[in-house]
Amino acid sequence: MVKSWATSPETLGVDLHIDVGGAGLRSGLMDALREAVRSGRLAPGVRLPSSRTLAQDLGIARNTVAEAYGELVAEGWLTARQGSGTRVAQRAAARQDRAHAHRPPARRSPAHNLLAGSPDLSSFPRAEWLKAARRALAAAPHEALGFGDPRGRIELRTVLADYLARARGVYASPDRIVICSGFVHGLMLMAGVLRARRVREAAVEAYGLDFHWNVLKGAGLRTPALPIDELGTRTQELGERKGVGAVLMTPAHQFPIGLPLLPDRRAAAVDWARSAGGLVLEDDYDGEFRYDRQPVGALQGLDPEHVVYLGTASKSLAPGLRLGWMVLPEHLVGEVAEGKGESDWMCGALDQLTLAEFIASGAYDRHVRGMRLRYRRRRDELVAALAEHAPHMAVTGLAAGLHAVLSLPPGVDERTVIQAANWRGLAIQGLGAFRHPDTAPGEWGGLVVGYGTPSDSAWAGTLEVLLQVLAAVEG
Repeated sequence: MVKSWATSPETLGVDLHIDVGGAGLRSGLMDALREAVRSGRLAPGVRLPSSRTLAQDLGIARNTVAEAYGELVAEGWLTARQGSGTRVAQRAAARQDRAHAHRPPARRSPAHNLLAGSPDLSSFPRAEWLKAARRALAAAPHEALGFGDPRGRIELRTVLADYLARARGVYASPDRIVICSGFVHGLMLMAGVLRARRVREAAVEAYGLDFHWNVLKGAGLRTPALPIDELGTRTQELGERKGVGAVLMTPAHQFPIGLPLLPDRRAAAVDWARSAGGLVLEDDYDGEFRYDRQPVGALQGLDPEHVVYLGTASKSLAPGLRLGWMVLPEHLVGEVAEGKGESDWMCGALDQLTLAEFIASGAYDRHVRGMRLRYRRRRDELVAALAEHAPHMAVTGLAAGLHAVLSLPPGVDERTVIQAANWRGLAIQGLGAFRHPDTAPGEWGGLVVGYGTPSDSAWAGTLEVLLQVLAAVEG
């Protein structure tokens, strides 16, 4: 019986799956090797096992393998040189390209990026993070490497409780915190809890992220939209929505409009939750980045038993860490932990321990302060450049966060501007991309300028391209 796996550590160093079929062993082996090259499983330059080794691995005669290799060399699929062994030919890549010529071209990264929602990834504190990881790993108990509490590592929950109370005004204790793999994971867990409690509707803001709304819809919840005016989200309308059992909000800095939720509207949201037995899901996505005055505290501090606080390291550090946290009302902790345990027992323990050490050492505070200064400088440069080169375009949402909103002149369609930007290699979004389907077009319009996204080296050039686009619009 012919085997399907060739294991040759002295040559490839990896397992090689070859499905030899067909009427004859030699032709079957040749077809299998051609397909492996054609599909890209065997890349150009990869060294194949010797004929003796492959024959032993597959349980066939060595002459059969040698003859198959010889014919594939003659056809140009393989090359064979003394001392170099048998390898996949470099020009075989052209065969693969022709075989897949019908596929659409790969999507390229933009030359200039002003998309909102991402920090400057080049500024991730690699050296400090590595130091924290070494200290955390050296101090980690053996049990930390096993299956643990679905709420997350106690070390991280403890330091987060202290940090969030100090920096964001959150009423937190380690027992109320559940670690999750980012905001969306936390929202998925809450959506499941809401559905299990027979909640039918979770209100959202009229402008936001559609994949957040889709998480709620995926749990079977309807997502009616709360309108936004010049004073922020109209939370006073929650009492008029009789089927609503929860509301998802960004109170510190509404995304993407950029308005903070004013005190009377914060109070209205909490009053509704108390009277209706509802829950406020607070997305504190960039609450640490406020520039012109003291940070707006978290809404959760007003009523910890009716507000679920969700935060992440995605804006302060990097989204690739996949680390987030939920500070829950006491009565929800068990349900959320149970739901998390059913689907995902825990996030990476070593990453949790590293973040705990990073916060406890003060490195997190230092990094956030440094990035706050850097982003504020970029914001100021953006405002100054617009004042000089596009003075008729108002810019708002500047008090906090990593993006600003640029109003376009009357009669200018944001889609036309975005297309012009794309032609110049600039990725940027309009407010229309964030509008809830229930919200009428035209209530808010403009460009969402994510000034936190470019690296320091790319910032000046990206800003220059934005000004060129705006000049063409005005012209």
